[in-house]
Amino acid sequence: MWTTSHRLTLVLAILTVIAGLLPAAIAYLGKLIVDTVVLASQSGLAAHRWLALGYVGLEAIAVMILAGSQRGQTVCQSLLRVLLAQRVNVLILEKALTLDLPHFEDSEFYDKMTQARREASSRPLALVTRTFGLVRDSLSLLTFGGLLLQFSTWAVAILIIAAIPPFIAETRFAGVAFRLFRWRSPETRQQHYLETLIAREDYAKEIQLYQLGATMLQRYSDTFRRLYREDRDLTVRRGFWGYLLGLLSTLTFYGAYAWIVIETIFGRISLGDMTMYLTVFRQGQSTFSAILTSVGGMYEDNLYISNLYEFLEQEVPQSQGTATQGIKPGDGIRFETVFFTYPGSQTPALKGIELHLKPGEKLAIVGENGSGKTTLIKLLTRLYTPDSGRILLDGVDLQEWKLDTLRRRIGVIFQNFVRYQFTVGENVGVGDVDYLQDKTRWENAAEKGMAKSFIESMPDGFSTQLGRWFKGGQELSGGQWQKIALSRAFMRTGADILVLDEPTAAMDAEAEVRVFDHFRTITQNQMVVLISHRFSTVRMADKIVVMAGGEIIEQGTHEELVELGGRYARLFALQAAGYQ
Repeated sequence: MWTTSHRLTLVLAILTVIAGLLPAAIAYLGKLIVDTVVLASQSGLAAHRWLALGYVGLEAIAVMILAGSQRGQTVCQSLLRVLLAQRVNVLILEKALTLDLPHFEDSEFYDKMTQARREASSRPLALVTRTFGLVRDSLSLLTFGGLLLQFSTWAVAILIIAAIPPFIAETRFAGVAFRLFRWRSPETRQQHYLETLIAREDYAKEIQLYQLGATMLQRYSDTFRRLYREDRDLTVRRGFWGYLLGLLSTLTFYGAYAWIVIETIFGRISLGDMTMYLTVFRQGQSTFSAILTSVGGMYEDNLYISNLYEFLEQEVPQSQGTATQGIKPGDGIRFETVFFTYPGSQTPALKGIELHLKPGEKLAIVGENGSGKTTLIKLLTRLYTPDSGRILLDGVDLQEWKLDTLRRRIGVIFQNFVRYQFTVGENVGVGDVDYLQDKTRWENAAEKGMAKSFIESMPDGFSTQLGRWFKGGQELSGGQWQKIALSRAFMRTGADILVLDEPTAAMDAEAEVRVFDHFRTITQNQMVVLISHRFSTVRMADKIVVMAGGEIIEQGTHEELVELGGRYARLFALQAAGYQ
């Protein structure tokens, strides 16, 4: 919090000290008022009357200062709540940017991030607020204790002992609530996912057409009821024991009340003393309870914040690569006996991949779903690391390349590319963040991606808002979106490796042929890796690789593979027959 705002933290600390010291001063002034009023009524002297009024004025000033300090604390806490929540969220997002793809695909780790984000806006400030509250109440309790010691040491001891049982109960239930929170995190995430399915426009078509709405809502309600039953049981038990143990505090107060009244009746203390001791005992009791509640709350907050620190302190292996150029320029890409298995899987996704792609060559990869095509791409782009074997670029292992340098050499379109709810220009510009707002590059990239013609026909050209999330947004057809994604890959003018995973799946056959004829012309000096199920496109490649079960079972040119008469020839014949 100090690094979030020095000034607000300092002001809050000063106001906390003032708010901690003034209650005892007000109680003491109350005693002086009562005693002076009694004295003035007995003596009839004007000096005593003015003294009583003076004490009233002092108490009024003290009360106004106390109210101002309390209001100031509220203002500071409100401002800090926003700043601190933003700071913690930024820390979480900064950490997320350092994570590798496997972290996002690990459900247990994803739960940690979800828990951290869910509590980020409230728990850190709650812990800080309770800490300051603890300081304020401790100061108040010390001053109350000082006044109460004048009456009896036993009164102070009773005040402390009576507040301990409710504290123990609250702390115990806080631990139970936290364990429940952690244990059911996957169910809570499932509930949020069902909300998304029902309420998001990109799912709405299928939800409505398949009439899934009622089923999804039923699942959502069932999950809520299950979670509610657990919450209800905990809340009822917490409330019952809290009330039962809280009665001890009430009985203690009235026992002390009777004791002080008796002492006053027998003349051992004055009426003003009685007023002060009753005020001090009542406020001291509530203050001590507040201290223990703060400690219990801090314990609970700290349990939740442990999720945040557990996430922020997660060990993420940082790239140690430093190479910015290869030792064999012009050697291209080599896969040398590459094996890879996804975390948690028993079956290798890639088995002993051997492959060489020279500069300027166009490589097409074909195979059934699950054959390992996209996995190979993920390893090539260093989203994953091989379990064994090496992938070399210009004679240097990908793990030894500086990550930023490597990523700048690669332009990628994945099959499930992101449709950003940005303007057209920004959708193209995200392909190279250094030139995100460069309109000249937008136009050049859109021309290479064959998107420029339809972009220029849109209402605001490259400034047209895309998607339906924001006002005035335009939606594109699947083929148009793919041309935008293709243009995005061409934003990286320095990229000599282009990776295209089903880049024209949403286009008709005629548009696809035009795109690839054009594409082959403008990528003569670049290595291209293409995944496609359409053999009309694949046959344009210099080399074709056929994959099955994570292995390369055939490779060669279109003509060589057809002549071989293997799986490629059979698949090509089947697809060709569909057009006859």
